[in-house]
Amino acid sequence: MSEPLSAAMRQQMLQRMIEIREIEGRIQELFLENVIRGTTHLCDGQEAVSVGMAAVVDAAHGDTVTCTYRGHGHALALGLTMRSMVAEMMGKVSGCCKGKGGSMHLTDMPNGLIGTFAVVGAGLPVTNGAALTAQTKGTGALALGIFGDGTPNIGAWHEAVNLAAVWKLPSIFLCENNLYGEYSPYADTAPVENVADRACAYGIPGVIVDGQDAEAVYAAVKTAADRARAGDGPTLIEAKTYRYRGHSRTDPAAYRPEGELDAWLQRDPINILAARMIADGQITQAAVDGLKAQAATDAQAAIDWALAQPHPPLDAVHEDIWV
Repeated sequence: MSEPLSAAMRQQMLQRMIEIREIEGRIQELFLENVIRGTTHLCDGQEAVSVGMAAVVDAAHGDTVTCTYRGHGHALALGLTMRSMVAEMMGKVSGCCKGKGGSMHLTDMPNGLIGTFAVVGAGLPVTNGAALTAQTKGTGALALGIFGDGTPNIGAWHEAVNLAAVWKLPSIFLCENNLYGEYSPYADTAPVENVADRACAYGIPGVIVDGQDAEAVYAAVKTAADRARAGDGPTLIEAKTYRYRGHSRTDPAAYRPEGELDAWLQRDPINILAARMIADGQITQAAVDGLKAQAATDAQAAIDWALAQPHPPLDAVHEDIWV
């Protein structure tokens, strides 16, 4: 890992990871209570990838992000508010997409989030479109596409990486390898040990990083961002991480080997950063507990606010469309 980040930056990352963990737990409860309908895909355990990535992205400079349906953490890390996100999931007009997108379709352009995509790999060609725009206009902005470990097995992934490499687009391809593509172990679906191994076929750097370490993720993404902004083309980053819950809201994840979850819980991203900060004298355990208590308060306030918001009127189906 490179030089440690400042105490202020670490504090911001830790606080945001705690907030993501708290609201994800509440979202699951709201689904079981039938307050949130449809499906949800939670990112408990993967928070370090979200905050490490977001600390590099500069939306004010024009940077953009696309990600998967497991995108709540990415959206919050980039700056989407809990209120706007929860209202969207409830189908309320005050949501970030006016209640029309739901859990899998979050968009927040002011913070650089082009969208969370329900179709596997669908965001990567869009990433290249944003990267090509930045390249053509000479803005120095970058486009970052986040995907899971199952995505490199589909054609859109190869097309996107190949095109970005040929045109030297300022794209970053960030894989969250949580070991499972839906219910299938990565090792059963890919002929190479690491997703990053595929980078050599396209002549670009392939980097493997500890996805449970927010600072390590930040360092890897920052290096790739510097390369992209310099005009040297894309980078493929593979963050080794793990989702604590099943694929979606009703998946008990019975396919996981005994002891696997417990082993990954020992490397919880929140605990890793908190322990490092405590060891460096930057925070106390009491302060960490205070952050968790505040996150619980903020999450409840966001839920109460969202519950009180109206649903969109029926004629709203005729808005925000093109013919």
